[in-house]
Amino acid sequence: MKNHHESVGGWAKSYHLAARTMIESILRQYDLGPTQWYVLYQLVNDGPTMQRDLGQTLKIERATLSGIVTTLVRKGLVDQIPDATDQRQRVLRITAAGMALWEEIPDPIALTSDVAFNGADSAELAVALRVLQAATQRLSDHMSAEKKS
Repeated sequence: MKNHHESVGGWAKSYHLAARTMIESILRQYDLGPTQWYVLYQLVNDGPTMQRDLGQTLKIERATLSGIVTTLVRKGLVDQIPDATDQRQRVLRITAAGMALWEEIPDPIALTSDVAFNGADSAELAVALRVLQAATQRLSDHMSAEKKS
């Protein structure tokens, strides 16, 4: 019987956990969690965004995103304003304080990738990328098909 810890999936999970630990360590210095960072990232790069759209983009449950947004608003990093056409909907935008913090934070994804893949062969990385992309797509397709049946 194959040891699941030595499978591609096992190593993908181990990498994910190690990378997440490093990302959390980098962001902890700025009093941010990874999902808070991703919200700021989206607002910096995409501009003001409907909260419901941000949840879909980041694949976060509505209740989870609501708590994260509440925390970012309390910290003064994000504004949550009613949408001009539908007052029930909220638009999120980064504040001046949020932008100042953003400019201070090193990119935790880039730093983690630099450490993890330093010296790795680019051809091998390309193969690993293709394999994991294809596996992820197959799993997503399988789950979508199961939801429909």
